[in-house]
Amino acid sequence: MATKVKAPAMAKAPAKAAAKAAKPAAAKKPGAKMAGAVKPTVTVAPRNAAPKPAAKPAKAASKPGAQAAGAAGPTEGDAAPAFSLPATGGRTASTAALKGKPFIVYFYPKADTPGCTTEACDFNESLTQFKGLGLDVIGISKDAMPALEKFAAKYTITFPLASDPENATAQAYGAWGEKVFMGRRSIGLLRSTFLVDGKGRIAKAWKKVKVEGHAAAVLAAAKALG
Repeated sequence: MATKVKAPAMAKAPAKAAAKAAKPAAAKKPGAKMAGAVKPTVTVAPRNAAPKPAAKPAKAASKPGAQAAGAAGPTEGDAAPAFSLPATGGRTASTAALKGKPFIVYFYPKADTPGCTTEACDFNESLTQFKGLGLDVIGISKDAMPALEKFAAKYTITFPLASDPENATAQAYGAWGEKVFMGRRSIGLLRSTFLVDGKGRIAKAWKKVKVEGHAAAVLAAAKALG
């Protein structure tokens, strides 16, 4: 009987070496670092970091004394807002001095301009009739006192023209806001007139006044007041 002879153990080593040599080299993974390459810097936000709020748009600057359009002011039956203002002739025009007496207060944009001159002269011409009814007349604008004194002297206006430079009284009466002139919008004084009764309440209000015939209309309303 023939005897099997085992191959020497060392014979396996060359076979393994041959198999390893025959195995293809593994391809490098994408993104593998190359020699000499500079690694980009990446900033990672913390997980719990709150997102930054979006920047708020800058607010538009508002003009001094500007007021939103449509401020209504007092209506008929409401109490007339109180005021105390310096007036022409070294006087003070105030609701306190007129307490218990009816009066007329009107607001106009600018002294010695065509419409405002006509309005002032019309009230001045009817002043004797207003006085006969026991009513005082007061004109109010934002003009400074020197301009008002000059205006009164130029047209011999004898009733008080009061100065409201900060427009506080005009705003209280709703006579300051948006207006349109020749298609252009602006913020300014709204020509307005108020007839106040002896109890200090608005008996009649005229808004966005048209100068022509206005003093006569106010006089008619004053006569009806009784």
